[in-house]
Amino acid sequence: MSATRPCPLRPSSSTTRSHAALQESGELPADGFDFHVVFHSDGQLLVSEVWDSQKELEAFGKRVMPLLADVALEHSGHPEIFEVHKIIRRQQ
Repeated sequence: MSATRPCPLRPSSSTTRSHAALQESGELPADGFDFHVVFHSDGQLLVSEVWDSQKELEAFGKRVMPLLADVALEHSGHPEIFEVHKIIRRQQ
């Protein structure tokens, strides 16, 4: 099972600091993590992540939230979990 997690964020330098904190911690790439995409929509930054399972996403969240407490991400909404039906990738 795959899960995607869009999470609206207000644009700020904290998104860059959060990415750096995760890289420095060694938490990325995490078990079950497939990919992470950040994009603009209606004046907001949106983060979408695809995971092998919701269980792995939740375990990652429990480990990294203390790391990100100092970064002060400005969440403007609640994450939503969706089951991914299909991912099609180009051949490398």
